[in-house]
Amino acid sequence: MMSQPSPSPSPSPSPSPSPSPSVILATASYDHTIRFWDAKSGRCYRTIQYPDSQVNRLEITPDKQFLAAAGNPHIRLFDVNSNSPQPVISYDSHTSNVMAVGFQCDGNWMYSGSEDGTVRIWDLRSGTCQREYESRAAVNTVVLHPNQKELISGDQNGNIRVWDLAANSCSCELVPEVDTAVRSLTVMWDGSMVVAANNRGTCYVWRLKKGTQTMTYFEPLHKLQAHDTYILKCLLSPEYCDPQRYLATASADHTVKIWNVDGFKLERTLIGHQRWVWDCVFSVDGAYLITASSDTTARLWTMNTGEAIRVYQGHHKGTVCCALHDGTDNTAS
Repeated sequence: MMSQPSPSPSPSPSPSPSPSPSVILATASYDHTIRFWDAKSGRCYRTIQYPDSQVNRLEITPDKQFLAAAGNPHIRLFDVNSNSPQPVISYDSHTSNVMAVGFQCDGNWMYSGSEDGTVRIWDLRSGTCQREYESRAAVNTVVLHPNQKELISGDQNGNIRVWDLAANSCSCELVPEVDTAVRSLTVMWDGSMVVAANNRGTCYVWRLKKGTQTMTYFEPLHKLQAHDTYILKCLLSPEYCDPQRYLATASADHTVKIWNVDGFKLERTLIGHQRWVWDCVFSVDGAYLITASSDTTARLWTMNTGEAIRVYQGHHKGTVCCALHDGTDNTAS
């Protein structure tokens, strides 16, 4: 049995980096570029060429210093504050498309999920894989429970698994629909709820409770037929989205739908993208939503009215993922 992941400092940035911008917004496209945007003006101020593969997922470290780009089959970490086109470090143990990537809340370690059927935990500094969990099917999505002690994965065969990091094993398995791929998972910020979205446009909602020991217990709460085709991303609103809590579902039907978690009533439909909407991310206060679409654009929506107030144009092919960090620098708080 491998030891529990130990805290590892993030890679050292280049000497004398410029201060991190208050809002970091990045997108990636099938045109093999990653672009950084000024969120207010819509201006692209930095482009990173990514020639080796497409980028499937982007994630910004909690301290706003680095951007992880999940490709095929590697993950690369870029310095947000540098103009260098080269990654700081590369993580290379996966053998197929990396579909999920994220960070422990203090940035001590990184997790990933891949179509090679594994979920992995990485030492950020050394680039080595500390843990490997076998899902036995292509992993499409992985989320970290707010308790920072469990990873939840969803795969192409429709399996959802909870990986207990302390026990170093799978503590729970369920299959909401047999042979229907789980495309996206999201957990409420307080750990009270988890939502799984699948290829048939359905969201399954569970209350999360602790069982008799330490394992998480899924209590069925709601089944939501959100779209008539693929849901590519589902996302629950963040902690500071008051007083309502929302679920966003981004779909191949070109729309994003916003659902009130209290009863799962449809609040509004965001219409404007011309092709599939692959990804979305809330602002830290839940007042705005960024979306990424095959129509080559990303858009900034205001949740009050459901209007697109900014369009980020510059990619030449489909924009498939986005990352936003407009919160406090965790290392400075």
